[in-house]
Amino acid sequence: MSKALGLLSGGLDSSLAILCLKRQGIEVTAIAFVTPFFGSSKAERMARQLDVPLIIEDISKIHLDMVKKPHYGYGKNMNPCIDCHAMMFRLAGEIMVERGFDFLFSGEVLGQRPMSQNAEALRKVANYSDHPDRILRPLSARILPMTAMEEQGLVDRNQLLDLQGRSRRPQEALAKEWGLTDFPSSGGGCLLTEIHFSDRLRDLFNHQPDCTVDDVELLKIGRQFRLSKHAKLTLGRHQKDNELIRKAAHGSYIVLHAIDLSGPLGLVSGQPVAEDLRVAAAIVASYGKGKDQAEVELLAEAAGGEQHFIVAPMPRSESLAKIL
Repeated sequence: MSKALGLLSGGLDSSLAILCLKRQGIEVTAIAFVTPFFGSSKAERMARQLDVPLIIEDISKIHLDMVKKPHYGYGKNMNPCIDCHAMMFRLAGEIMVERGFDFLFSGEVLGQRPMSQNAEALRKVANYSDHPDRILRPLSARILPMTAMEEQGLVDRNQLLDLQGRSRRPQEALAKEWGLTDFPSSGGGCLLTEIHFSDRLRDLFNHQPDCTVDDVELLKIGRQFRLSKHAKLTLGRHQKDNELIRKAAHGSYIVLHAIDLSGPLGLVSGQPVAEDLRVAAAIVASYGKGKDQAEVELLAEAAGGEQHFIVAPMPRSESLAKIL
Protein backbone atom coordinates (compact mmCIF):
# COMPACT_ATOMS: atom_id res chain seq x y z
CA MET A 1 0.00 0.00 0.00
CA SER A 2 1.39 3.42 -0.96
CA LYS A 3 1.52 6.23 1.58
CA ALA A 4 0.68 9.84 0.73
CA LEU A 5 0.99 13.11 2.63
CA GLY A 6 -1.56 15.75 1.62
CA LEU A 7 -1.96 19.46 2.26
CA LEU A 8 -5.29 19.95 4.05
CA SER A 9 -6.78 23.41 4.42
CA GLY A 10 -10.12 22.09 5.60
CA GLY A 11 -11.88 23.27 2.45
CA LEU A 12 -13.81 21.16 -0.04
CA ASP A 13 -11.08 20.64 -2.64
CA SER A 14 -8.37 19.38 -0.29
CA SER A 15 -10.93 17.15 1.42
CA LEU A 16 -12.04 15.62 -1.88
CA ALA A 17 -8.41 15.02 -2.84
CA ILE A 18 -8.01 12.97 0.34
CA LEU A 19 -11.16 10.96 -0.37
CA CYS A 20 -10.10 10.40 -3.98
CA LEU A 21 -6.92 8.68 -2.82
CA LYS A 22 -8.47 6.87 0.14
CA ARG A 23 -11.08 5.35 -2.17
CA GLN A 24 -8.35 3.52 -4.06
CA GLY A 25 -6.76 2.16 -0.91
CA ILE A 26 -3.91 4.64 -0.44
CA GLU A 27 -2.85 5.33 3.16
CA VAL A 28 -3.34 9.07 3.59
CA THR A 29 -1.99 11.44 6.23
CA ALA A 30 -2.86 15.13 6.14
CA ILE A 31 -0.75 18.12 7.09
CA ALA A 32 -1.92 21.62 8.01
CA PHE A 33 0.21 24.70 8.56
CA VAL A 34 -0.27 27.53 11.04
CA THR A 35 0.83 31.10 10.28
CA PRO A 36 -0.32 34.56 11.42
CA PHE A 37 -2.61 34.57 8.37
CA PHE A 38 -4.40 31.22 8.66
CA GLY A 39 -4.76 28.50 11.25
CA SER A 40 -5.52 24.80 11.46
CA SER A 41 -9.00 24.71 13.04
CA LYS A 42 -10.82 23.91 9.78
CA ALA A 43 -8.29 21.24 8.91
CA GLU A 44 -8.61 19.69 12.35
CA ARG A 45 -12.39 19.48 12.03
CA MET A 46 -12.20 18.03 8.53
CA ALA A 47 -9.49 15.50 9.44
CA ARG A 48 -11.82 14.10 12.10
CA GLN A 49 -14.64 13.80 9.57
CA LEU A 50 -12.35 12.17 6.99
CA ASP A 51 -10.78 9.92 9.63
CA VAL A 52 -7.19 10.68 8.66
CA PRO A 53 -4.17 11.48 10.85
CA LEU A 54 -3.27 15.16 10.86
CA ILE A 55 0.17 16.74 11.30
CA ILE A 56 0.09 20.39 12.41
CA GLU A 57 3.15 22.57 11.81
CA ASP A 58 3.56 26.17 12.98
CA ILE A 59 5.64 27.94 10.32
CA SER A 60 4.86 31.52 11.36
CA LYS A 61 8.34 33.03 11.23
CA ILE A 62 9.57 31.45 8.00
CA HIS A 63 6.24 32.16 6.35
CA LEU A 64 6.32 35.83 7.36
CA ASP A 65 9.83 36.14 5.92
CA MET A 66 8.48 34.78 2.62
CA VAL A 67 5.45 37.10 2.62
CA LYS A 68 7.76 40.10 2.97
CA LYS A 69 9.66 39.21 -0.21
CA PRO A 70 7.86 36.62 -2.33
CA HIS A 71 9.78 35.29 -5.32
CA TYR A 72 6.70 35.34 -7.57
CA GLY A 73 5.04 38.43 -6.11
CA TYR A 74 1.54 39.04 -4.77
CA GLY A 75 -1.92 38.36 -6.07
CA LYS A 76 -4.77 40.86 -5.94
CA ASN A 77 -3.95 41.77 -2.34
CA MET A 78 -0.96 40.72 -0.22
CA ASN A 79 -1.36 37.04 -1.07
CA PRO A 80 1.77 35.39 -2.52
CA CYS A 81 -0.12 32.21 -3.40
CA ILE A 82 2.49 30.60 -5.66
CA ASP A 83 5.27 31.11 -3.13
CA CYS A 84 3.00 30.00 -0.30
CA HIS A 85 1.96 26.74 -1.99
CA ALA A 86 5.56 26.03 -2.93
CA MET A 87 6.73 26.64 0.63
CA MET A 88 4.09 24.31 2.04
CA PHE A 89 5.06 21.58 -0.42
CA ARG A 90 8.74 22.12 0.39
CA LEU A 91 8.17 21.83 4.14
CA ALA A 92 5.78 18.91 3.70
CA GLY A 93 8.43 17.32 1.48
CA GLU A 94 10.91 17.36 4.34
CA ILE A 95 8.42 15.42 6.45
CA MET A 96 7.68 13.11 3.51
CA VAL A 97 11.35 12.14 3.29
CA GLU A 98 11.81 11.95 7.06
CA ARG A 99 8.76 9.73 7.69
CA GLY A 100 8.79 7.59 4.58
CA PHE A 101 5.78 8.82 2.60
CA ASP A 102 5.77 8.00 -1.12
CA PHE A 103 4.47 11.31 -2.44
CA LEU A 104 2.74 14.61 -1.73
CA PHE A 105 -0.65 15.84 -2.94
CA SER A 106 -3.03 18.79 -2.73
CA GLY A 107 -6.54 19.79 -3.70
CA GLU A 108 -5.48 22.28 -6.39
CA VAL A 109 -7.77 22.35 -9.42
CA LEU A 110 -6.48 23.46 -12.82
CA GLY A 111 -7.96 26.84 -13.76
CA GLN A 112 -9.91 27.35 -10.55
CA ARG A 113 -7.90 30.45 -9.66
CA PRO A 114 -6.71 32.22 -12.81
CA MET A 115 -3.49 33.58 -11.29
CA SER A 116 -2.31 30.80 -8.99
CA GLN A 117 -3.83 27.60 -10.40
CA ASN A 118 -3.21 27.84 -14.12
CA ALA A 119 -0.90 25.28 -15.72
CA GLU A 120 2.15 27.54 -15.54
CA ALA A 121 1.52 28.41 -11.88
CA LEU A 122 1.20 24.74 -10.96
CA ARG A 123 4.55 24.08 -12.66
CA LYS A 124 6.15 26.97 -10.78
CA VAL A 125 4.84 25.66 -7.47
CA ALA A 126 6.19 22.18 -8.21
CA ASN A 127 9.59 23.42 -9.38
CA TYR A 128 10.01 25.85 -6.47
CA SER A 129 9.01 23.20 -3.93
CA ASP A 130 12.19 21.11 -4.26
CA HIS A 131 9.99 18.05 -4.90
CA PRO A 132 8.64 18.54 -8.45
CA ASP A 133 8.51 14.82 -9.26
CA ARG A 134 6.61 13.80 -6.14
CA ILE A 135 3.58 16.10 -6.26
CA LEU A 136 0.14 14.87 -7.33
CA ARG A 137 -3.02 16.92 -7.89
CA PRO A 138 -5.70 14.18 -7.75
CA LEU A 139 -8.62 16.42 -8.73
CA SER A 140 -7.09 17.43 -12.08
CA ALA A 141 -4.54 14.64 -12.58
CA ARG A 142 -6.09 13.16 -15.75
CA ILE A 143 -5.74 16.45 -17.63
CA LEU A 144 -2.21 17.07 -16.33
CA PRO A 145 0.97 15.29 -17.43
CA MET A 146 1.36 11.82 -15.97
CA THR A 147 3.42 11.74 -12.78
CA ALA A 148 6.07 9.28 -11.67
CA MET A 149 3.67 7.99 -9.01
CA GLU A 150 1.18 6.95 -11.70
CA GLU A 151 3.90 5.42 -13.87
CA GLN A 152 5.21 3.41 -10.92
CA GLY A 153 1.77 2.13 -9.98
CA LEU A 154 1.60 3.93 -6.65
CA VAL A 155 -1.59 5.59 -7.87
CA ASP A 156 -4.20 4.40 -10.36
CA ARG A 157 -4.58 7.23 -12.88
CA ASN A 158 -7.97 5.88 -13.98
CA GLN A 159 -9.36 6.55 -10.51
CA LEU A 160 -8.12 10.14 -10.44
CA LEU A 161 -10.23 13.07 -11.66
CA ASP A 162 -10.27 15.56 -14.52
CA LEU A 163 -11.75 18.65 -12.88
CA GLN A 164 -10.91 22.09 -14.19
CA GLY A 165 -12.30 25.62 -14.19
CA ARG A 166 -13.92 27.84 -11.60
CA SER A 167 -17.28 26.13 -11.18
CA ARG A 168 -17.77 24.42 -7.83
CA ARG A 169 -20.68 22.26 -8.96
CA PRO A 170 -18.62 19.17 -9.85
CA GLN A 171 -16.96 19.23 -6.43
CA GLU A 172 -20.30 19.69 -4.67
CA ALA A 173 -21.76 16.77 -6.61
CA LEU A 174 -18.78 14.60 -5.66
CA ALA A 175 -19.12 15.60 -2.02
CA LYS A 176 -22.74 14.46 -2.06
CA GLU A 177 -21.86 11.21 -3.85
CA TRP A 178 -19.00 10.44 -1.45
CA GLY A 179 -20.95 11.35 1.70
CA LEU A 180 -19.03 14.51 2.58
CA THR A 181 -21.65 16.74 4.17
CA ASP A 182 -19.91 19.14 6.54
CA PHE A 183 -17.55 21.42 4.65
CA PRO A 184 -17.06 25.21 4.55
CA SER A 185 -18.09 27.39 1.64
CA SER A 186 -15.42 28.30 -0.89
CA GLY A 187 -13.13 31.27 -0.35
CA GLY A 188 -11.95 32.91 2.84
CA GLY A 189 -9.62 31.47 5.40
CA CYS A 190 -6.49 33.45 4.51
CA LEU A 191 -6.19 37.01 5.79
CA LEU A 192 -3.75 37.86 3.00
CA THR A 193 -6.61 37.74 0.50
CA GLU A 194 -8.65 40.33 2.44
CA ILE A 195 -8.40 43.94 1.30
CA HIS A 196 -8.63 45.61 4.72
CA PHE A 197 -6.07 43.35 6.38
CA SER A 198 -3.76 43.65 3.37
CA ASP A 199 -3.84 47.44 3.69
CA ARG A 200 -2.78 47.17 7.32
CA LEU A 201 -0.04 44.69 6.49
CA ARG A 202 1.28 46.79 3.62
CA ASP A 203 1.51 49.79 5.96
CA LEU A 204 3.39 47.69 8.52
CA PHE A 205 5.88 46.41 5.94
CA ASN A 206 6.43 49.94 4.60
CA HIS A 207 7.13 51.47 8.01
CA GLN A 208 8.57 48.51 9.90
CA PRO A 209 10.21 46.09 7.45
CA ASP A 210 11.78 44.14 10.32
CA CYS A 211 8.38 43.49 11.90
CA THR A 212 7.86 40.24 13.77
CA VAL A 213 5.05 37.71 14.00
CA ASP A 214 3.88 39.52 17.15
CA ASP A 215 3.62 42.80 15.21
CA VAL A 216 1.49 41.08 12.57
CA GLU A 217 -0.78 39.55 15.22
CA LEU A 218 -1.58 43.07 16.44
CA LEU A 219 -3.09 43.88 13.05
CA LYS A 220 -6.02 41.58 13.91
CA ILE A 221 -6.99 43.60 16.97
CA GLY A 222 -9.23 46.66 17.18
CA ARG A 223 -8.52 49.92 15.42
CA GLN A 224 -5.08 50.75 14.01
CA PHE A 225 -3.63 54.27 13.87
CA ARG A 226 -0.44 55.41 12.17
CA LEU A 227 1.20 57.79 14.66
CA SER A 228 4.35 58.52 12.64
CA LYS A 229 6.78 56.80 10.33
CA HIS A 230 8.18 54.97 13.34
CA ALA A 231 5.18 54.13 15.53
CA LYS A 232 1.64 52.77 15.46
CA LEU A 233 -1.26 52.54 17.91
CA THR A 234 -3.55 49.54 18.32
CA LEU A 235 -6.77 50.55 20.10
CA GLY A 236 -9.30 48.18 21.62
CA ARG A 237 -12.93 48.44 20.53
CA HIS A 238 -14.43 46.28 23.29
CA GLN A 239 -13.49 44.11 26.26
CA LYS A 240 -12.25 41.21 24.14
CA ASP A 241 -9.86 43.54 22.27
CA ASN A 242 -8.63 44.93 25.59
CA GLU A 243 -7.94 41.41 26.82
CA LEU A 244 -6.02 40.60 23.63
CA ILE A 245 -3.97 43.78 24.02
CA ARG A 246 -3.09 42.87 27.59
CA LYS A 247 -2.09 39.40 26.46
CA ALA A 248 0.04 40.81 23.62
CA ALA A 249 1.81 43.39 25.77
CA HIS A 250 5.47 42.49 26.26
CA GLY A 251 8.95 43.54 25.26
CA SER A 252 9.06 47.01 23.75
CA TYR A 253 5.28 47.41 23.50
CA ILE A 254 3.71 50.21 25.56
CA VAL A 255 0.15 49.96 26.94
CA LEU A 256 -1.89 53.11 27.50
CA HIS A 257 -5.11 53.55 29.47
CA ALA A 258 -7.00 56.32 31.21
CA ILE A 259 -6.76 56.59 35.00
CA ASP A 260 -10.06 56.47 36.94
CA LEU A 261 -12.11 56.49 33.72
CA SER A 262 -13.37 53.53 31.74
CA GLY A 263 -12.28 53.23 28.15
CA PRO A 264 -10.18 51.25 25.71
CA LEU A 265 -6.63 50.05 26.05
CA GLY A 266 -4.08 51.25 23.55
CA LEU A 267 -0.84 49.55 22.57
CA VAL A 268 2.00 51.50 20.96
CA SER A 269 4.43 49.51 18.81
CA GLY A 270 7.40 50.32 16.62
CA GLN A 271 9.98 52.82 17.82
CA PRO A 272 7.92 55.63 19.36
CA VAL A 273 9.37 58.93 20.50
CA ALA A 274 7.83 61.18 23.17
CA GLU A 275 5.53 62.94 20.69
CA ASP A 276 4.20 59.60 19.41
CA LEU A 277 3.21 58.63 22.95
CA ARG A 278 1.51 61.97 23.53
CA VAL A 279 -0.48 61.63 20.29
CA ALA A 280 -1.40 58.05 21.20
CA ALA A 281 -2.55 59.16 24.65
CA ALA A 282 -4.77 61.84 23.10
CA ILE A 283 -6.37 59.26 20.80
CA VAL A 284 -6.94 56.78 23.63
CA ALA A 285 -8.53 59.55 25.70
CA SER A 286 -10.87 60.49 22.86
CA TYR A 287 -12.41 57.00 22.73
CA GLY A 288 -13.11 56.66 26.48
CA LYS A 289 -15.53 58.13 29.01
CA GLY A 290 -13.39 61.24 29.26
CA LYS A 291 -13.74 62.16 25.60
CA ASP A 292 -15.69 65.36 26.42
CA GLN A 293 -13.41 66.49 29.23
CA ALA A 294 -10.82 69.22 28.81
CA GLU A 295 -8.02 66.94 30.02
CA VAL A 296 -7.61 63.26 30.79
CA GLU A 297 -4.85 61.57 32.79
CA LEU A 298 -3.41 58.40 31.27
CA LEU A 299 -0.85 55.85 32.32
CA ALA A 300 1.69 54.36 29.93
CA GLU A 301 3.03 50.98 31.05
CA ALA A 302 6.20 49.49 29.56
CA ALA A 303 8.89 47.02 30.52
CA GLY A 304 11.11 49.93 31.54
CA GLY A 305 8.57 51.52 33.87
CA GLU A 306 5.51 53.78 33.90
CA GLN A 307 4.80 57.27 32.64
CA HIS A 308 1.86 59.59 33.27
CA PHE A 309 0.29 61.85 30.65
CA ILE A 310 -2.28 64.61 30.99
CA VAL A 311 -3.70 65.38 27.55
CA ALA A 312 -6.71 66.88 25.83
CA PRO A 313 -8.71 64.21 23.98
CA MET A 314 -8.01 64.44 20.27
CA PRO A 315 -10.91 65.65 18.11
CA ARG A 316 -12.42 62.70 16.31
CA SER A 317 -11.77 64.23 12.88
CA GLU A 318 -8.04 64.30 13.63
CA SER A 319 -7.88 60.73 14.92
CA LEU A 320 -9.84 59.38 11.96
CA ALA A 321 -7.25 60.90 9.63
CA LYS A 322 -4.66 58.61 11.23
CA ILE A 323 -6.68 55.41 11.13
CA LEU A 324 -5.59 52.51 8.93
